[in-house]
Amino acid sequence: MNPHSVEAARLLPWAGDGGKPCYLVGDGDGCLSRVADTVESVQLGMAADLLGHTDDLLSDRTATPEQLRYAIARLAVSLREVHRVARSRGARPAAGAVRAEPPGRAHPAGGARH
Repeated sequence: MNPHSVEAARLLPWAGDGGKPCYLVGDGDGCLSRVADTVESVQLGMAADLLGHTDDLLSDRTATPEQLRYAIARLAVSLREVHRVARSRGARPAAGAVRAEPPGRAHPAGGARH
């Protein structure tokens, strides 16, 4: 890591003890970042599958209240996961974007950042 770079804390796609958010500080190229990317991808794929299943269930007039309640519970879990992914991605700079220095932090020798 460059000691002069500013690295944003990434909200990870899983919760810690007691449901507390977990964050990762880094350049986004490490092993844990790749694991988080994979988990996000799986969560988004599962959400898409769940939407398809829910559509089928809603069109089935014989679906039981228990089946519908279970689908709603799974949708709530999935929505929380997708919301966390969206917040995390919205807080991260776009790939290749230049990160801004925090207010009051100067570059070494007053030079420009490249």
